[in-house]
Amino acid sequence: MKPLLLIGALVALLGIVTLAFPAFRTRDTKDVAKLGDVTIQSHENVLHVIPPTASIAAIVLGGGLMVAGVVLKGRD
Repeated sequence: MKPLLLIGALVALLGIVTLAFPAFRTRDTKDVAKLGDVTIQSHENVLHVIPPTASIAAIVLGGGLMVAGVVLKGRD
């Protein structure tokens, strides 16, 4: 079950990265007004925060998938 081991490692790595960097910003552009070919836009920076519990859950889930991948690989 090599795919299960690989998916588990990726999920755990994603959890570690989000635990290290819990917030990121994106830029949102909205059209405010449009008159013919002229468009007025508004740019807004949006902060997204990932809760630490979600990061820890991803690490635990990834570890569980890796253990399951090793156990199922031993059965073959």
